[in-house]
Amino acid sequence: MRVAFVVQRYGEEICGGAEQHCRLVAEHLVPYVEVHVLTTCALNHLPWDNSYPAGESVVNGVRLHRFAIDQVRDHRAFDRLNYKVFGGAHSYLDELAWIEMLGPHCPDLLTHIAQQRLDYDLFVFMTYQYFPTVFGMPIVPEKSVVAPLAHDDRTLYLDVYNPVFHLPRHIIYNTDTERAMVEWRFDNAAIPNTVVGTGIHDPGTRDATGFRARHRLSGEIVTCVGRIEPSKGCQQLFEHFVRYKTDRGGDLTLVMIGKAEMPIPRRDDIRVVGFVSDEEKFSALAASTVVVLPSETESLSMVNLEAWTAGVPVLANGLCQVLKDNCVKADGGLYYTSYEEFAACLDILRGEPDLRNALAASGHQYAVANYGWDAIVDKYLAIFARFGMDLRVGGQESAIGDEESGVKVRSSTAEGEQLTLAP
Repeated sequence: MRVAFVVQRYGEEICGGAEQHCRLVAEHLVPYVEVHVLTTCALNHLPWDNSYPAGESVVNGVRLHRFAIDQVRDHRAFDRLNYKVFGGAHSYLDELAWIEMLGPHCPDLLTHIAQQRLDYDLFVFMTYQYFPTVFGMPIVPEKSVVAPLAHDDRTLYLDVYNPVFHLPRHIIYNTDTERAMVEWRFDNAAIPNTVVGTGIHDPGTRDATGFRARHRLSGEIVTCVGRIEPSKGCQQLFEHFVRYKTDRGGDLTLVMIGKAEMPIPRRDDIRVVGFVSDEEKFSALAASTVVVLPSETESLSMVNLEAWTAGVPVLANGLCQVLKDNCVKADGGLYYTSYEEFAACLDILRGEPDLRNALAASGHQYAVANYGWDAIVDKYLAIFARFGMDLRVGGQESAIGDEESGVKVRSSTAEGEQLTLAP
């Protein structure tokens, strides 16, 4: 089976949640299907300039096809159109123009999908918002799957996204919360769907002491991982942290891991270490007293799961329903909806190490049980099996059928051996 993942950016050096999600899923499916990724030459999502060369390559077993973006975003024009689309009366054509300006504008990628549609058995579109999904899916609706990675923000209510949630043959959700929100918004419960989530890449190393030494950190650490920008709640986090330190004092440092796309307060107790390797990231998490998740809009926070995998409790923005639900289901952290709650929760997590350790242990157990890669891969293979395709198991061809009792994979590597996948 030949599967093409379609995503706006792709690369080990890209820390965006959707892009990392796509990369990890694609790489873990390599032993079972022929995996291709159709993407752009962009490294940065602003302004969508071409950083990688166009062409084909193989990365960790994934056959990568990059296509050049033909226009960078005009921020002034985009801001004007933003105001029109979200500020009042506008047309469907305005929304289509908004998608084109949102980007990444890559007609060559669409041309490839149209011309090579028969070369792929299935297209998996990762994220619903961007140009490649909105304009690519209508080219191949009969063999499309979408993983929308949706959260409750204003873009979800644009009419231009209606086809994205009604055309595909299957929808892959990260959480039950995401599915309920999408089905309420689009009335598309009739579309076959599966709640899959994602697995976590754990490098297996934890050098907390080394991380502290390398970055000259002492005392307690609150860590935030991801793009550093207002839309991810970072402005409010800075304000909450500065106010907390003014009120409480003490030797507490806020460590920001990721690319800064906004001004950072000039303070000794706020450190930006930039983009780091997975090994360094997990060392930073292990060195932390608590990992803060400030975003209001997440479909599934990989950092949330990584923190629990590293054995650290989280402090989450309770205005994000997914993060709040995760904290409750896993009993792995606390959540806040105001500065007062932020301060009170941080006081509790800092002052009660036994509670902190119990939350971390419970979160770790939840992450392992629900987001292990074996379970994630099985769910993807069960979805692919619904399309009646052949898969490779152990590097050899295997016949697949969708049966009432489950999906049976009959491996040719051992006579009579069967593997049952949950449908």
